[in-house]
Amino acid sequence: MHPGRLLIILALALTSSAPALAQVEVRLWSLLNGGDGERMREMIDDFNASQREVKVISTTLKWGEPFYTKLITASVVGAGPDVATVHLSRIGNLAGGGVLRPVSAGELQRSGLRQDEFYPRQWSKASYQGQSYAVPLDLHTLVLYYNKALAGRAGLLDAEGELTRIEGIAALTQAFKSIKERTGAQGMTMESSAQSSYAIWRLWLSMLAQRHTPLITGTRFTFGKEGEDALATVSDWFAKGYASRGLDYAASTSQFIGGKAGFMINGVWEVPALVAARKKGVLGFEYGIVPLPRMYGDASAWGDSHGFAIPANGRRPPPQEKVDAVMKFIAYVSRHSIGWAEGGHIPAYRPVAESPRMRALQPNAMYAASVQNVIYDPDGWYAGAAGPLQTNAAKYLPAALSGQLTPAQALRMFETESARLLVKPAPKY
Repeated sequence: MHPGRLLIILALALTSSAPALAQVEVRLWSLLNGGDGERMREMIDDFNASQREVKVISTTLKWGEPFYTKLITASVVGAGPDVATVHLSRIGNLAGGGVLRPVSAGELQRSGLRQDEFYPRQWSKASYQGQSYAVPLDLHTLVLYYNKALAGRAGLLDAEGELTRIEGIAALTQAFKSIKERTGAQGMTMESSAQSSYAIWRLWLSMLAQRHTPLITGTRFTFGKEGEDALATVSDWFAKGYASRGLDYAASTSQFIGGKAGFMINGVWEVPALVAARKKGVLGFEYGIVPLPRMYGDASAWGDSHGFAIPANGRRPPPQEKVDAVMKFIAYVSRHSIGWAEGGHIPAYRPVAESPRMRALQPNAMYAASVQNVIYDPDGWYAGAAGPLQTNAAKYLPAALSGQLTPAQALRMFETESARLLVKPAPKY
């Protein structure tokens, strides 16, 4: 036999007998539901189809405190997932409590990502005591939606058919009043039921920030008279009938999509519902979206961010191979986050967020400037998405909108129940 043929046969034999590289399986826990959940599942499917080295298997859990309670418990006993979607407003609680492991600069570099490719504000929120504990995915803010048909009848549109600039709390109140008086529709809508309504908390924080009034200083609440005045202003919108009392989240969004309210105060996550309704031909009006107006000193608006974090998993820390597989997935999602942006979110990954395609994406371009004015929940283990501070706020503040409590009473009850949180040591799980 010719020596060359012998070498080829040996090479083929060795190749066929060599074991294939094992696929690394990554378990993801997600709190993303609805349209967000569908988009994340699509991105996971795309990632899995794009390569064979890593396979991501996703489990969606109930949003809010049930998700965080399960994540904390599972990580402590070493039974948590390999990666989880979290709110960056909870990093202080999760990282400080030992639930998450930091992401090192080397791990980020090996994935092909760089810290300077992310917006500094979001990267800062993903950090705790000088270490990074998550890779930011997005920014989602409170915005103002408006019905162009109703706004036009109320004289609130300019010559181009866009909302006339609203400056000041009096002007915003007048806009709601004009819709009500001139069209018969509700001036605005937002969730306000006594069952876990977070909208008033987000709006109230925005109003405090616009007045440069700190919610908390040290270990005490300092919102004072300004906080009471802000809540009283919103309560007055409901008392005067500019907004319907007692609507839960679904009812409030349905009221706007059904064309029965001129404005809606809500997060950008409702964009997919409007886009879908328009595509189906069931939305009976043209709509617009603007950043939350400057009601007081500036245009601060509440926001939060999703990010990917790696659970510490107690005494069973993930092997480096698993971490690198997780980071490969995170890098893929970051670079393809234009798909995530179609859900209304603003990507945290700057090469995508500042791309021509993103700048042209509608309706996102209408409110893209809101990234400049975002404010988060206060720092503290008790704060953040579905944290105990938000839970207390959702328990008492909506009662001021329904008239069950005065603004002063609602805030006093919220402060009384929450004061113990400010002096309680941060938990170590």
